[in-house]
Amino acid sequence: MSYSFEYIDIILLAMIAGFIFLRLRGILGKKTGFEGKITTQFEKEIQKINIAPKPANENFDEEAQKDFLNGAKIAYETIIIDFSDSDNKLIASKPLLGKKVYDQFKEALEDRANKGHFAEITFIGVKSAAIKTHKKIEDSLEVTVDFVSEIITCIKDKDKKIVSGDSEKIKTVNDIWVFSKDIKSLNPNWLLIDTIT
Repeated sequence: MSYSFEYIDIILLAMIAGFIFLRLRGILGKKTGFEGKITTQFEKEIQKINIAPKPANENFDEEAQKDFLNGAKIAYETIIIDFSDSDNKLIASKPLLGKKVYDQFKEALEDRANKGHFAEITFIGVKSAAIKTHKKIEDSLEVTVDFVSEIITCIKDKDKKIVSGDSEKIKTVNDIWVFSKDIKSLNPNWLLIDTIT
């Protein structure tokens, strides 16, 4: 009697597997034999299109400023959150930080760790981000951005007692950050090179 239940289970599983296979085939399609065969005329047209990354816009026009600010907001949030990381490693932020700022942040994290403290930061969001200045210095563009954000932050000791800040209060934070990018570089990342208090 128990064997009949095992056969029913096997049949049900086979039906489910078959159903999943048919759904995947319907969504993903099947190989028709055409893949990989591109006509020479089509190849020539593809080669005409320049899809390589472009260097920074030297003029830094309105469109370039808009794109920059969108990326700057993401970088700002990434760096702020990374700075709260309890393992004291600026992993996600490292490609976004100039050497000077990276060293400053790393030193602050090490100092916090030596005291047995850790930060808890909840990033609510960027209220505003505005370009204060932008200038070309030799082969680099430098852009100063005024950020206004909302953050919940506090520093706790090893016993999880609050040393500073408030774990429930939303705080409005004003930051002025300076970003830089090599105009000739194809690397899309801007580097945070200074923080002004």
